[in-house]
Amino acid sequence: MKTIKGDLIQLALSGKFEVIIHGCNCFCSMDAGIARQIRETFPLAYQADCKTVSGDIKKLGAYSQATLQVQQKPLTIINGYTQFQYAGSMILADYSAIDCLFARIKTDFSGKAIGYPKIGAGLGGGDWKKISGIINGRLEGENHTLVEYLGLQK
Repeated sequence: MKTIKGDLIQLALSGKFEVIIHGCNCFCSMDAGIARQIRETFPLAYQADCKTVSGDIKKLGAYSQATLQVQQKPLTIINGYTQFQYAGSMILADYSAIDCLFARIKTDFSGKAIGYPKIGAGLGGGDWKKISGIINGRLEGENHTLVEYLGLQK
C-alpha cells in the first residue's frame, strides 16, 4: 500500500487515479465525511447509490459505481458498502464486508490506479491496522494508494 497525504477528490480530479473507493452505509445517505464530499463533487456517484435498495443489508461487501470523464480519461467512483448503519457508538465498519468489497475490487479493477481514504476507520470507527491488512491482502500486486487527508486525525 502506497500512502500519500492529500485530498482524494482533488487528486482524482487531477487524473491521478482511474478508480476511487469510499465506504458507504446501506441507507443511501452519503451525508457525512468523505461520502458527503463525493456526493457533492460527483452527483453521479450519489445517483448510483440511490438506485440501490435503501436499508438492504445484502448490499454489505458489494458496491455501486459511477464512471465519468476527468482530464479526458474515465474515472470510476466506487460506493463500497462497508457498514450497515450510519450512526451509533459501536464500531460501524464491517470487516467481512470490507474484505468482500476489496476481493471484488481486485477482480473488477485489476491493473487500474486505485485510490481510497481510510475506509471504515473514520466515522465507521474500525481498526485501521486491521482494515489496512485486509486491503493489502486483497490488493496485493495492484497499484493502490491510501490518501490520508491532511485534516483528519484518525
